[in-house]
Amino acid sequence: MNRAPSAHPSPPVGERVSAGRVREIPAGSSPKLWTCSLFLFASRNCLATRIATGILFILFAGFHAVFAASAGRPNILWITSEDNGPQLGCYGDTYARTPNLDRLATKGMIYLNAWSTAPVCAPARTAIIMGMYPATTGGQHMRSQIHLPAGMKMYPQFLREAGYYCSNNSKEDYNLEKPGQVWDESSPRAHWKNRKSGQPFFAIFNHVVSHESQVRIRPHQLKGDPARVPLPPYHPDTPDVRHDWTQYYDKIGEMDTKAGETLSELEAAGLAEDTIIFYYGDHGSGMPRSKRWLYNSGLRVPLIVYFPPKYRHLAPKDYQPGGKSDRLVGFVDLAPTLLSVVGIEPPESMQGRAFAGRFPRPAPKFLFGGRDRMDERIDLVRTVRDERYHYIRNCMPHRIYGQHINYMFQTPTTRVWKQLYDEGRLQPPQTFFWEPKPAEELYDLASDPHEVRNLVGSPEHQNRLKRFRKALKDFVIETHDLGFLPEAELHSRSTGSTPYELGRDDKKYPVRRIFETADLASMLKAGDVPKLKKALGDPDSAVRYWAASGLLMRGRSAVESARDELRTALSDASPVVRIAAAEALGKFGDETDLKRSLDALVELAPMDRNGVYVSIQALNALDELDEKAASVKAEIKTLPTSALGVPQKLSEYVPRLIQKTLVDLKN
Repeated sequence: MNRAPSAHPSPPVGERVSAGRVREIPAGSSPKLWTCSLFLFASRNCLATRIATGILFILFAGFHAVFAASAGRPNILWITSEDNGPQLGCYGDTYARTPNLDRLATKGMIYLNAWSTAPVCAPARTAIIMGMYPATTGGQHMRSQIHLPAGMKMYPQFLREAGYYCSNNSKEDYNLEKPGQVWDESSPRAHWKNRKSGQPFFAIFNHVVSHESQVRIRPHQLKGDPARVPLPPYHPDTPDVRHDWTQYYDKIGEMDTKAGETLSELEAAGLAEDTIIFYYGDHGSGMPRSKRWLYNSGLRVPLIVYFPPKYRHLAPKDYQPGGKSDRLVGFVDLAPTLLSVVGIEPPESMQGRAFAGRFPRPAPKFLFGGRDRMDERIDLVRTVRDERYHYIRNCMPHRIYGQHINYMFQTPTTRVWKQLYDEGRLQPPQTFFWEPKPAEELYDLASDPHEVRNLVGSPEHQNRLKRFRKALKDFVIETHDLGFLPEAELHSRSTGSTPYELGRDDKKYPVRRIFETADLASMLKAGDVPKLKKALGDPDSAVRYWAASGLLMRGRSAVESARDELRTALSDASPVVRIAAAEALGKFGDETDLKRSLDALVELAPMDRNGVYVSIQALNALDELDEKAASVKAEIKTLPTSALGVPQKLSEYVPRLIQKTLVDLKN
């Protein structure tokens, strides 16, 4: 059972008294001195020998904890980079030029199966800062601003209470509101140098030069050879695509230089052998079908760890200088590992597993990931992988992979790729990205690293499919995955509380029933239509939402068979149900249904009256109706593009949707 950590201040660092809390062991105490003194005393007194034996047992049981305290606490440096996968020389990429990180890998260890928990920055960083899956806190949607329960902490707060100076230079980008002061300093000026004399530090230096936005900057004088750059088979081979990939590798090289400067600064300060170093990327490359998508190219990240000899006792069990680890590591594991390294037992609320330090846990059998709303576009995908296979569950298969996201379409590769598809000049697997998704995908990462051969229909993989399906269902229920609740209802149901607490209230969020309906809806089995029609009468609005969505996903015949139920749903008390029913009837109903559906969507689209989350959903539905929405073009033009109370991070999404819908209606 997960619970929030205590709101009470933690005692100083050293001996653990409860999860996330430690006590100081006297400085300068030597376990070796204690042990030798006890042996000397025991040799002079037979009775004392028996007493000493018991005491020695206790001493040896706690030897490593005491020794760590007497040896001093390590500094910790995290070097992070943005929007790059393991395209590094140390990971076997022969095109990459990354001498500094390669050098770090030769004295440290790389993880071959490290995964971001989400394929885009904000939810990925949300997972890291909490050591929890974003959908457990409600922070899974891009650029959301979710409150945490009172007393729940972000990992730097544990470190600061333990005496560490914590600096972040400088990106935060969490989908959560910070619970008080999190960092000693978080800014472009933040640095370990600003700590008190002798104070141990935890410092992050985040390098942005490899970010998606930097790959498309023009003009750019290419350093690499575009003729030699490796292209994935799902991308078309054009000059623009080759330029983007070459520029991406150029930026990886620049990032490596920045990382080298940070490492050199640590060395020059004489701190290298007192500092544990982690390097990782925040998710896969910024290229389309990597960033924002739950393929291995979007989730797999480089992770290099270095433990100097002084702190080798804190290293992972399989640590070998210059070595490689096959252990499955996810972003939720970073925070508990960090706490474990400094001697704090991770709180029970943290869902990750420490892989180093005093409180390591066994490796997980699976890694999990999620895709939810990406900027202005709504989607829901969950994924599971083991050491070799990767399972993807598309809960909105009627939405194409390449939904129009304004920011993504600024990359030349995206525009060229879509243009070639529209012109009919592509063949599979390059066509898949612009088409509706299958309900399930399964890939063998060993034989198909680019994930272009879906094994769902393979008879020999059916037992494996069942195993992944069960693992996903168990995970959703165990973690109280809030992604199966429409975003508008995530907020309305948690009014006066927090999404985290909502997820643990089965009366407010019956996660099992909602998930099972979403699963029923999106598996697209024709024989399930009667069950979906019945679910439209469920007392929970999220169940009704998934029932209406499941009929929409199946197309005309399913909608026609449930027309009466969907017409009733147009008057549902819940806006999210009305929108799902309106899109279904608007797309596949008669002229009367279309008019009623457009009236409902236009009524719900203004964000000044209905809130930004309802507005985003209604505008997505209007955009999906394409030319069928032409009769309400004038009403769409007059929709407000701003409203009081809309978080700044979300302010661009409604204007983008309005603009895109109007542009489409001109064609």
